[in-house]
Formats: sequence, C-alpha cells, structure tokens
Amino acid sequence: MRNRALAVLAAGALVLAGCAKGGGAPRSQATQPPPMPTATSESKVATIRVGGAADSQGPATEVSGAKRGGTITGLFSVGPAHLDPGQIYYSDQSQIAGLISRGLIGFKQQRDGNILIVGDLATDTGTSGDGGKTWTFTLKDGVKWEDGSPITSEDVKWSFERLYDPVINQGPTYVQQWLVGSKDYRAKYPGPYKGGEGLKTIETPDARTVVFHLDKQHGDFNMALGMPGYAIVPKKHTQDVKDEKNYDKRPHASGPYRIVKHTPDKSMEMERNPHWDAATDPIRNAYPDRWTFEFGVTVQQATDRFIADSGEDQYAVNIFGLGPERLPEVVADPELMKRAITGITPFTEYWAINTKRITDPKVREALIKAWPMGAIHKLAGGDMGFGYLGTTIMSPTGVGFRKFDVWGQLDKPDGDVEAARKLLAEAGEQNPTIVYAYANRPLQQKIAVLVQEALTKAGFTYVGKEIDANSWGDTIGQVDKAIDVHRSGWGADWPDGQTVLPPLFDGRLVADGASNYSNYDNPEVNKAIDEADKLATAEERGAAWSKIDEMIVKDAALIPGFYLTYIDMRGSKVWAEMDYYWGGTNLLTAYVNE
Repeated sequence: MRNRALAVLAAGALVLAGCAKGGGAPRSQATQPPPMPTATSESKVATIRVGGAADSQGPATEVSGAKRGGTITGLFSVGPAHLDPGQIYYSDQSQIAGLISRGLIGFKQQRDGNILIVGDLATDTGTSGDGGKTWTFTLKDGVKWEDGSPITSEDVKWSFERLYDPVINQGPTYVQQWLVGSKDYRAKYPGPYKGGEGLKTIETPDARTVVFHLDKQHGDFNMALGMPGYAIVPKKHTQDVKDEKNYDKRPHASGPYRIVKHTPDKSMEMERNPHWDAATDPIRNAYPDRWTFEFGVTVQQATDRFIADSGEDQYAVNIFGLGPERLPEVVADPELMKRAITGITPFTEYWAINTKRITDPKVREALIKAWPMGAIHKLAGGDMGFGYLGTTIMSPTGVGFRKFDVWGQLDKPDGDVEAARKLLAEAGEQNPTIVYAYANRPLQQKIAVLVQEALTKAGFTYVGKEIDANSWGDTIGQVDKAIDVHRSGWGADWPDGQTVLPPLFDGRLVADGASNYSNYDNPEVNKAIDEADKLATAEERGAAWSKIDEMIVKDAALIPGFYLTYIDMRGSKVWAEMDYYWGGTNLLTAYVNE
C-alpha cells in the first residue's frame, strides 16, 4: 500500500493508506477545469484498460496547442525522500521519477482522459500462455540510458534481483513475493549484493527478452509492473551496494530528463536527456527543456503564490493540492478557476466497522443508516474541496468499477434515523454502545460531534475516543483494539481489485499491523477473492472484484464514504492537466504556454 500525500492534503485527512490511479472527465481546454463525476450523475469517469502493441508505440499523443521549450518549476511542500526506483512507493516521489525513469510497463493518458496500460520499455504489455504464471516481455529496439548505452534484459533481471537486498526496503514487494512464492521473500533469496546467484525465476534468453516465472497465476502481473517501484535501473551503475545512497539522490536516466543538480529537501534541476528517444515512449511528451523544483513550500504558500501569479511563479505547478484556507476564495473566483486543475482521485474514504466487536449485521446496518454522510460532506469541503458521496469500496477509476448503492445513502445522505431505530429493535438491542475513534485534528474533532449527534438520535450510546495523530496508525492497526468504528481510506497500487479488497477484507489477513481494519472474515468472500485472482483478463477480473465489492458492502463491514477529489492551480504561463492515473497534476504533459 502507499500513503498518498496529495489525497491526504486534499481531504484534510490524517492517514490514507493505499495507492492510486486516475479517474475523472477530460480537460478539453487549458482554461476550463473538467467536470467531476458523482456517484449519481452520468458524468464520464475515465476508464482504464490494457492496451496492446500498437498502443505501446511512441511518440506520446500530442496535446493540442502544446509548445516545446522553456522551464517549468514545481513548488513542492516536501522533496522526494527517494529517487532510486526500488525505494519508491509514495506519489510525490513517483511523479518526479516519471520524468527520469522508465519501466517495462506504464500508464498512458489518452487525450479523451481514459487510461491505457501499455508497454513503456517493452514492445507490448507482455504475453502469457498459461493464464498468468509465465510472462514474456521484449524490450523495444533503441531504448538507452543517459550515457548512450543500451537498456538490456540483463538490466531488467538485475533491477528485480537487487530488490531482495535489505538495503532496498521502501518500495513495493508484490513481485518479489511472486517470484519466490513467499511473503518472507528475503529468506528465499538473499539478493545479489552478498554474492548470491541470480534468480532462476527470471530468464534472459537474449539481450531484449525477459521471461518471468511466477509462483502461481497472476493475471494482473503486467499491471503491477507499471508501479514506479519496478522501473528499471542500469546494472553497471548499481552493482555496489555502497553506491545505493548516492544513486537514490541521482538515478541514471532512461526517461526524457536527467538530474543536473539536487540539494535534498531544498531544490532540484533537470535538463533533457539527449539519449531519450520520443519514438520509443508512448507516455511522456516532455515539452519543457528544463524542470526546476523548489522544496519546502507549504501548500498554503504555494496557493498564495499561484493566486498572486507574479514573476517566475507564472511558470509553476504543484502536486499537493490547494491550501484549504484559500479553497473557498479560489472556487468562488471565475478567473482563478480558469487556472484550476480538478478531478476525481483514485482514493476512497470510508469508516471501518469492527466486525469482531459488532457481530450482529443488523446493528452494523443500523450504523450505516444513521450515519450523517451529508453533514460530514458539507463540513469537510463538499464536492470540490473534499470528495463525492461514494457507495462502494473501489474507486470509479478501477477496472471493472460498477455503481451500486446498497443502503440508499445517495437518496438519504443525512441518514435515516427511523430505519436505524427499526433495525436495532429487530436486533433486540437497546441503546448499544458504540466506541467511535477519531484523531485529535480539528476536522476530525468536528466530524466526531456530528457522529455523536446522529448516533444518539438513532438510539445508540456514543462513546468518543480521541487518539493522538502520531499514534493513529499503530492504534487502529491492532486486532484487539477497543474501537467499534473509525475512519480509513484506500487506493489501489494498480487498477485491479486485488490491491484493494484483499488487503482490506480478506479474513486470512487479519493481524496486528495489517490493513483489514474491520477484522472482517467471511469464508464466502475469501473464496471469491481466490477465484477472482485466478482470472486471466483484466475485464474478467474487474467484473469479479466488483461483485466482491458488493458482497462486502451488503455484509455491512464498513460505512461507505467518499470518492476523494483533487483541486490545484497552475501559473498563468504554464499549461497542465489532471493526471487521472495519480489523481493529481500531470507533469508528463505540462508545457510552457506564453
């Protein structure tokens, strides 16, 4: 899972664990923010599907009216903690790394706003003749490192082998587990830095061909390879483990830009990589000649600078969203909104119900019926500043997403007190006690007041439990927590339900520190998860995950909440659009516009 900085900021959130991909309607012009879909509207939501060889060819589709040249500046609240692909899991690192590093697979934003999973360094999205247990990829002809040397299958194999060494400990771990068939993957293979042999489950029959042999069928393996943490590194520049820290600050480029100066936590400068060939890249337009990044600029400071729009700030972009204090001002000003970047993100927010403590489904249903969704929505910032009312676990941006509203939350967003009272009566419960946990942050404290009022009216006995923000994750991650309901959020590592529903609701994954916050264990759901994971095509898997989503919601394992939205600004002399894969500002298609 991956914490998503800009979803956190946009939502005024404390912790959002998970990962994400895009969704929303396309921007047709630079001067108009896109319409954002709701669960009740027929507004277009970006679809994500697996493309083929033709889709994987470069160059990237041109943005109408785009210009080449100039310099764009990123005003970022934090600098990237890591740039070595193997250490990357967070979105701010990933978006910067997308300018520098390439993987076998990537996510291509089409001009209609939809997303294609395509071959990046690979000629296509891979072939598998056994339902997803063996995968073969062929490197494109002419792909090179920044020094002009070719990117080879040996580099690809090495890129995955080095992930097993303990020094590489911050990135995703899916593929490492699948290649050796164990969650304790380092016990199975020590990695190459300590003199270990190469992984026998990765074959390189020639300089351009790579064959992966997985522990079992993984029909979404090619999607997993699209994660920035699985981008490729050159073997000759990473063979010594002692070099990892330096490489982490200044990776060897395969993408359109290379780093020329990097002062961690302060600034970074990039120039064009002369050995990047646009004809091999279907994803990156690389319009500006240079990128500069200024780190340590708070979201409030960045927003104020965007509003003022003076000097070099006219060429600036951001990926962390607007400062909440200025949000009403921006939304109310048509001129400022001409420079807004808005859309629905891949993140959902919900409230976990502790099914280990609340065992009666009718009591859980009563909680859902009583929940003050509308009031919370308004308090948190509404559609633009927070998110749309959501009735599913999966985001509308996931493959196979299907809209449903099991509990009628869209019809009665402020709750249905009478229905809740009736359900409690049917359960034989009189004023059951509900321990509601919330973080000691202003927004969450205000939401707790709304929850107390709503639950009390519905016949519950409310007990609030305020938790220090610094210990929130440790507290809610305990199986035996003395909590009945608490807030949570999630997004997929890639747009397949496997990275959403199993980590949150697979009963075999209930454990301290795990993310099944509802302590939910339903044998039927567990079986359905296993069956869905065996399916080979993205379409089949998507349909199966959507059915599981509805099964879990019907079992009242959670209170559905929101599809989180994003809003940010750009300087008047730069054009930038929504990135529907990341759910933020798209750095790959931005250009200087003067």
